[in-house]
Order: sequence, then C-alpha cells, then structure tokens
Amino acid sequence: MKLDARERLIVALDVPSVAEAEALVARLGETVSFYKIGYQLAFAGGIDFARVLAGAGKRIFLDLKLHDIGNTVARGVESVARLGASFLTVHAYPQTMHAAVDARKGSPLRLLAVTVLTSYDDADLAAAGYDFTVSELVGERAAQARDVGIDGLVCSGEEAALLRPIIGADMVLVTPGIRPAGAAAGDQKRIMTPAAAIGAGADHLVVGRPILAAADPKAAAGAIIAEIAGAAPS
Repeated sequence: MKLDARERLIVALDVPSVAEAEALVARLGETVSFYKIGYQLAFAGGIDFARVLAGAGKRIFLDLKLHDIGNTVARGVESVARLGASFLTVHAYPQTMHAAVDARKGSPLRLLAVTVLTSYDDADLAAAGYDFTVSELVGERAAQARDVGIDGLVCSGEEAALLRPIIGADMVLVTPGIRPAGAAAGDQKRIMTPAAAIGAGADHLVVGRPILAAADPKAAAGAIIAEIAGAAPS
C-alpha cells in the first residue's frame, strides 16, 4: 500500500496533560495527521482525548503494550476498537497476541506487536534472563507474530531490514527511536535518522522529543516529512 509521506510520520504526544497535547496538536495543524498516545498521556485523560482526535479526522496509535491473561487482553482490545484508534500495541507473547487478534475481528483496528523495547540492548536481555541477543529474540517473536495474524511490528530502524524478509510485504513496520541528524539520543539505544529508517524498510516513524522540544514544532515536523518523502521509494 502506497503511503503519503505525511501519513508515515506519527508524532508521540509524550506530554503530561491533555491541555498540553491540545496545544501541540493546534500548533501542528494539518501538517500532522497521526498521533501516538502512550502511558503518560493515557493516564492523564488521554483515552478520552484519543476519541476527540479520532472524531476530528486524526489517526491514533494507542501505545499501551497490552500483556495479561487472554481474557483481560481481549476485553481491552474490544474497548480500544470502539475508540476509533488505528493502531494498538501488544507485547509479542503468543497467548497475548492470539487473544488480541481474536478480539479485534470485525473492526479496522490494527495490532502491532512489540518484540523487544528499543531501549534494550543485549546486556539488558542477559540481565533479564534471556539467552538471546536482541536480533535473535526480535526475529523469533516476529515470526510468531506473523503466524498469529498480527498486522505489524514495532521495531528499531536497524531491525527493519532484518524483519522484512521474515514477515513479508504486508505487515507494517513502525519504528520509534527516530532522531534527525544531530539530535540527542535520550534513553534510546537503537536509534536511526528518518531517511535511514525509511530506506531500511520502515513504514511509519514515531517521533517525539525532536518535535516536542523544537522551537517551532510545525517546522520540525515538516522537515521530517520532507526527509521521509525524499527517502521513500517512488
């Protein structure tokens, strides 16, 4: 599916209040059409705000990373589907993914599996008791997500090229940890520039701080969209 460069950018509303989110959305105007709401905003009124944004024609990515017993995951997915969200994340554990896929049937909600958080590296996995490297665990979980019927994956830019042969052309790759050249890495350990991530096969890029902290967020978003357009295959 051909994606417009503007649709490829997902701005992370990583702010502590709905008022700040509203102000940012107003500043960005029609430049941005897709927003991510994570824990910080979700627990501060962001779920209701997601419904408002969807009603205004914006696309919504609820980054809630669901992982629980199957019935609890299923009921959560059903509620998110009624909100009008486009994307929802779940952790890439087989039981969790099966429950989510079964629960979203009949709705346009697309499910994204989180394989390994982009703030993790091999040492973090070892400390958590995993006998895998990041790339090995990501590949294993990606194959499981494909077989279960998940719609896409959240992955770092450096993993996109690795994953595309595993998952095929139809699944969506959504890449956080995007930093324009010269931007600080922050707490992300597996980062990439917008052009490099698109070139590696990412479909959507999630960008937070480089836009939120910019003196002119609208100009910053526009510059990233232009970089995406220049890197996307014609």
